[in-house]
Amino acid sequence: MGLFYINRRPARSYISKIDLSTAPQEVRAAVDNHLAQGYQLTNEKLTLLHNVTAFHTLEESSYELDRELQRLIGKRAADFYEYAISLQNDCLVCSAYFSRLLEKNHIDFATFDFTDDERLLIEYGRAIARDPKHVPEDLMRLMQQTFTEEQLVVITTMGVFMIAINYFNDILNVDPAPVQE
Repeated sequence: MGLFYINRRPARSYISKIDLSTAPQEVRAAVDNHLAQGYQLTNEKLTLLHNVTAFHTLEESSYELDRELQRLIGKRAADFYEYAISLQNDCLVCSAYFSRLLEKNHIDFATFDFTDDERLLIEYGRAIARDPKHVPEDLMRLMQQTFTEEQLVVITTMGVFMIAINYFNDILNVDPAPVQE
């Protein structure tokens, strides 16, 4: 392979989804635990499950962090923030997930009347996804005036997790379609 290549998206994922019927016991135990907590399986999770440590690091940790974010700023604000990051990153998997979630709650992201805090979180999410090294200074000041330092740490950490999840899905071309149960 030379220094230059043409970027072409494959027709399907680079990594297969784990086959739960033949998966090792460690994988089946991780799935059983995940489902017992009320979560669903997605193509992203079935891809991550090729390694349980990777699954726990990216998926399970993000759920724990998301619960903390929701405790600090509320579920709706957290969902809007995470969706804004996925839209900015143009991640088909996560954008589709949040789009279905908002549709289920009868929310049109393009026309919804957000609170001031939600608008600020959406702007911050887009800014860190667009260029994390150059988040506008005035935006950072507004975030500091609106949220506590603890909230800002959790908001930013969740944003980093969302960006990582978006990159994982995009790099491996994970199928955005919901898993049929």
